Amino acid sequence: MFQQLIREDAYLEVTDVFASRLLLKIEGLNPAGSIKLKTALSLISDLERRNLISANSRLIESSSGNLGAALAMVCAERRYRFVCVVDPNISIQNRKLISALGAEIITVDQRDENGGYLSSRIRLIEQLVAENSDYIWLNQYKNPANSSAHYETTAKAIAEKFPHIDYLFIGAGTTGTLMGCSAFFSQHRPETKIIAVDSVGSVTFGGAGGSRHIPGLGTSRKPELFNPEGIHAFLSIPEAQAVRMCRWLAQSYGVLLGGSTGTVVAGVSAYADKIRSDDVVVAISPDMGERYLDTIYSDDWVLERFGNTALQTTPL
Repeated sequence: MFQQLIREDAYLEVTDVFASRLLLKIEGLNPAGSIKLKTALSLISDLERRNLISANSRLIESSSGNLGAALAMVCAERRYRFVCVVDPNISIQNRKLISALGAEIITVDQRDENGGYLSSRIRLIEQLVAENSDYIWLNQYKNPANSSAHYETTAKAIAEKFPHIDYLFIGAGTTGTLMGCSAFFSQHRPETKIIAVDSVGSVTFGGAGGSRHIPGLGTSRKPELFNPEGIHAFLSIPEAQAVRMCRWLAQSYGVLLGGSTGTVVAGVSAYADKIRSDDVVVAISPDMGERYLDTIYSDDWVLERFGNTALQTTPL
């Protein structure tokens, strides 16, 4: 059912970020509100194809919010039990949505050695799986069904839409979208330069770990899926710049986009001096912004964490 509701043809043309135009692929126009619906469908369908899941199984996954919501939807539709392990950075909206869909939520509030929560969430999952034989860990950070979802759908749809692309900007969270698209374009369109974008404080690209406030991109533990081969450049964007970009896009284009999208578009802006005016530039927008109304789009929340500069609504 959900597969029929995924749109691959929605693009927002952004003309004010740099000299060329940016074509932003909007992935959040589905019931889950993010690109993670593709991931959720692929992870669960893979288990079904391999006969590794039954009505008695209990799926468990670590999520900062969007995959948890998508998995809760698919599990409800297919009658599977689901346990979502989250941390305090999850948005109120995602928490309520996951719960409304019948999933169990476990919150981990102990930071790990890199200042995030990911390793702490994973340690809890490993413990629960060891203690409960009916638990199945989907493991989006290692599962090839994550990246294959985007090789088969996201990347293929972009390539079919554009005969030529000079730059493709992709956010790095679990790196499923990044790895799937990188593999596809390396194989079929090697002239396209893949630009990977992450948050400052994430360890995926080898930077120092640190606390982060916006769920979505970034990890405090390098995903097993991640392979830097075939990626042209790696960008790390401060969260304050992502917030500012989200707010500028909202007031300039009338579209509320999520924190991951703000980070990716801020990455395009940071890379602008390397882009020629006639280059074809595409970026993937993973998430919509309604679930960030109490965070990114709340003046009080932004001021407390990033200061007054992040409230400015002018291009970076």
